[in-house]
Amino acid sequence: MPAIVGLISDSHSRWERTKRAIEALQAKGATTFIHCGDVEDDLVLDQLAGLDSHLVWGNCDWNRDSLARYAANIGITVHGDSGEITVDRKRIAFTHGHELPPLRAAVTSGAHYLIHGHTHELRDERNAGTRIINPGALHRAPRYTVATLEPATDKLTIIEVPA
Repeated sequence: MPAIVGLISDSHSRWERTKRAIEALQAKGATTFIHCGDVEDDLVLDQLAGLDSHLVWGNCDWNRDSLARYAANIGITVHGDSGEITVDRKRIAFTHGHELPPLRAAVTSGAHYLIHGHTHELRDERNAGTRIINPGALHRAPRYTVATLEPATDKLTIIEVPA
């Protein structure tokens, strides 16, 4: 059975909405989670506790040292400004998206996927063999969205999260 990755970004302290988002992703079979930044507080991180979860920093994550300590204590892997994991032999790079060098590096490195946030807008396009995905946002967006990605089949599903 192919692995399913849950994609989240831009929670901006909205922990209850983040909880609903993770529950929706789990209902679709997600077992690994990537959060593309702007968590802003540990209540959002609590929703990822005990899960195979990966986090990069966003431009609104000011309190990085204390957030990093807290995340490590509850089992979240913090990658800094950019990260990469391999799922079903597919390289998934991720960053927040507010800085161009990590975005360019992911595409030029030949990653199969580049996941980012920051713009609060859904995105799904290809560039030089890399599929670039923004799952949307859980705050300050016309609709709140997250996504699941099945790397083995290249299937992307957008999920709307109730306000």
